[in-house]
Amino acid sequence: MNEQMLHIENTLFTVVMILYFAAMIFYFLFIAARKEGLARLATCLQAVGWVLHTCALVSRGIGAGRLPMTNQYEFATSFAWGICLVSLVFILRFSFPVLGAFASPVMFVIIGYAAMQSREVHELMPALRSNWLGFHVSTAIIAYGSFGVSFVLSVIFLLRDRMTGRGFLDRHIPDRGKLDIISYRSIALGLLFLTFTIVTGAIWAERAWGSYWSWDPKETWSLVTWIIYSVYLHLRIRKGTEGRAAAVFAVIGFICVLFTYIGVNTFLPGIHSYA
Repeated sequence: MNEQMLHIENTLFTVVMILYFAAMIFYFLFIAARKEGLARLATCLQAVGWVLHTCALVSRGIGAGRLPMTNQYEFATSFAWGICLVSLVFILRFSFPVLGAFASPVMFVIIGYAAMQSREVHELMPALRSNWLGFHVSTAIIAYGSFGVSFVLSVIFLLRDRMTGRGFLDRHIPDRGKLDIISYRSIALGLLFLTFTIVTGAIWAERAWGSYWSWDPKETWSLVTWIIYSVYLHLRIRKGTEGRAAAVFAVIGFICVLFTYIGVNTFLPGIHSYA
């Protein structure tokens, strides 16, 4: 174990929290003061925070001698990293800084949750000593990050009419149709990676415990989450369900994501309790 790298990771983690908080404040000021420069500054702070967050995760991995994806702290900070990455892509792709004003509080709350967890590095239990760890958890991070962004987009969709009509925000918030499409793409990306998560988890479980599926609480709730988002896509593609109904569906789906990650670990212990 490299204590120096873990010390660097702790320092970077603190800096990242400060940068994410600063980005959130400047996104809020952008909306309140209606100055474009504040949005650019906020996006730059978020981007720098993501880069340093990546460095922190790499430092953690080097210091621990393994992938930093095996406990509550590591997955929570990786979860925030995923939301930051996906939201940043959408902010830049669609020139949509208002998204940052809604995504940054979610990022900050999740990384704040990580800060409250133990950062101690423990030796991996036998079930986790597998090359499948990286595939399984990394796909979960991208999936959860995408669902987090779809949640934020859905909240913006539901509140759009109350926020617009004042000229300035009209120029910075896409119309309801475009918001709906962006949220749909985010959910499609998330569902793809959640499918990879479940499949790789099943393969890993068979090698570790001799069974592809054991109805462990986290497995069960991951399946429930997958079904919810699959129904969303089915209704969207086959039934043409759009707008408010789709947005509400996306919000419910993300609540299920949070329960799968935090609620299951807290209230329904099982073979995934170490994660």
